[in-house]
Amino acid sequence: MSNALESRLPRIPYMSFPFRITERGSETSTREEHIREQIMQVLFTSPGERVFRPEFGFGARQHVFEPNAIPLWEQVRSRLHGSLAESLAGEVDPKTLQVEVGAPKDRPEQLLVRITYVLAALQKKESHEFTV
Repeated sequence: MSNALESRLPRIPYMSFPFRITERGSETSTREEHIREQIMQVLFTSPGERVFRPEFGFGARQHVFEPNAIPLWEQVRSRLHGSLAESLAGEVDPKTLQVEVGAPKDRPEQLLVRITYVLAALQKKESHEFTV
C-alpha cells in the first residue's frame, strides 16, 4: 500500500498494553503497536489465566525449563500459530501468519520466536522477534 493511501486512513488510537495512565489520560498505541501488544498477550498469558477465556494464551513461561530442542520448537510453533490466528482474526491476513521457533546460535539457552504477518487492511508486512 502506498504511503499516500496510508496517510489518508484515519488514525484510530488503541488502548496500550500494559494499560498505563499518564497526565494526558490513558496511554494509546498505533495499530501496528496494538497488534504487537496483542501478540505479547498471547505469548505471555498462560491458558486458564483469564476467567472468561480459559483457552486464551500460549504460556511461554511454562516452557522455560523444558529442553530447548526441535520437539519443543514444533510444539511451540503449532500451539502458538493456532492461538495467534484466533486472537488476530480480522487484523492479520491468516494465510500470511508465519511462526518460526528456534534457539539463537549465540545464545542456545534462549528460545527465539519470530512472528511474521501481513496487516489485512493495509497489506503491510510486519515481523517481530521475542526471546524467552
